[in-house]
Amino acid sequence: MALWQGYQQFYQAQLSERISDQTWLKLTDEQCTHMYGFAALINGKAAGIVHVIEHDSCWSIQPYAYLQDLYTDELYRGQGIARKLIEQVHLYTQERSCDRVYWLTQQDNATAQRLYDQIAKKTGFIQYRI
Repeated sequence: MALWQGYQQFYQAQLSERISDQTWLKLTDEQCTHMYGFAALINGKAAGIVHVIEHDSCWSIQPYAYLQDLYTDELYRGQGIARKLIEQVHLYTQERSCDRVYWLTQQDNATAQRLYDQIAKKTGFIQYRI
């Protein structure tokens, strides 16, 4: 929960306790197979988290995997944890026959983009929202 709250603070967001509880239920419910996550542990302490949502696509038979949330505790940054979490998602989604893994980041998040540019390609798409 501390990492989830830290992630929200990083993006200057504040989700209700109800949303956080519902998110946790989905992430931990074995019946909810389209939404899951992983945690990076160091000496038994959660140092990073990642959440994934799989969904159908009109462009593929296999589902896409949307890496929605990725966060590393400030104390553990620069140690390759985010890269390992992304690698775990990639391996897991390959086992599940997903067509691809994709994610978004803020245009000003240069630190994250340095990592992402090393392990993935930019698509050139811009997100719009209603």
